[in-house]
Amino acid sequence: MKVLITGAAGFIGMHAAIVLLQRGDDVIGIDNMNDYYDVSLKEDRLKHIEETEKTGTFNFKQIDMADRAAMEQLFAEEKPDAVINLAAQAGVRYSIDNPLAYIDSNIVGFAHILEGCRHHDVKHLVYASSSSVYGANESMPFSIHDNVDHPVSLYAASKKSNELMAHTYSHLYDIPTTGLRFFTVYGPWGRPDMSPIKFAKAITEGNPIDVYNYGKHRRDFTYIDDIVEGLIRVLDTPATPNPDWSGETPDSATSKAPWRVYNIGNNDCVELMDYIQSIEKHLGLKAEMNMLPLQAGDVVATYANVEDLIRDVGYKPNTPLDEGIQKFIAWYRSYYQ
Repeated sequence: MKVLITGAAGFIGMHAAIVLLQRGDDVIGIDNMNDYYDVSLKEDRLKHIEETEKTGTFNFKQIDMADRAAMEQLFAEEKPDAVINLAAQAGVRYSIDNPLAYIDSNIVGFAHILEGCRHHDVKHLVYASSSSVYGANESMPFSIHDNVDHPVSLYAASKKSNELMAHTYSHLYDIPTTGLRFFTVYGPWGRPDMSPIKFAKAITEGNPIDVYNYGKHRRDFTYIDDIVEGLIRVLDTPATPNPDWSGETPDSATSKAPWRVYNIGNNDCVELMDYIQSIEKHLGLKAEMNMLPLQAGDVVATYANVEDLIRDVGYKPNTPLDEGIQKFIAWYRSYYQ
């Protein structure tokens, strides 16, 4: 296939591009290369894609998804068979102070993706949603059949909006679309604003780490390779209508349209302090901790029910946290010397 990956210089985008290229797909990667975090890391990810042995071709273009004309030209010239939309303004906490950045990228940019798919016969759109859509929901583990109408951050609201926008296009134009609710992704080449790198950097430099909610957070940590394996399997299984769907008892995860959403998580709820202890273990250093209250926009726990993913694509993330942290720390030491 020819696959368009938005956010190709990002954490998940880089890993997804490599897997597709290694199996022989051609990849068009776009990214706006913004300075939300160190651009040199994004540049190094692109170099890593280029340097990896592959059989498919990789073509990168610096494009902002919010640029309507550029996106129209991209789809008209490249005519991708499938699209993986991973570009987004990320970060729950950043959305508290910079809400409009999320509207431009996550709403306007996503609309341009949908229009491109509509007008150029894209066979399947797979896009990143997030576990944050569960918001105030406290029923554990989170199920894709749960109500998700109470987001607690604009980031979460933008991801829920993507699911609704995709459904509209699936319904009106018969475009297969699948949303993936990622659960706390970590691993090599991760973003420096995420806890693994923030913690590792602070600990190695002898500085304290900020531990919110007094360490009582619980997260479903999911290793990057597991995320990409699930993503590619979903890409190869275009969304189909649910013939049993009923408007009288509507299922929030399926539709009469070719539209689906799935959780991709490790199906394991880990205490934050256990996570920190694993980082300490593989660094061989102890962390000094600032114990702080819950931050605005944060949820206390995430935990993925992945039964539908197992049923439909035959896959469940399975990398144990300690194994994933070991691989991350090995990369961290190498990359940051």
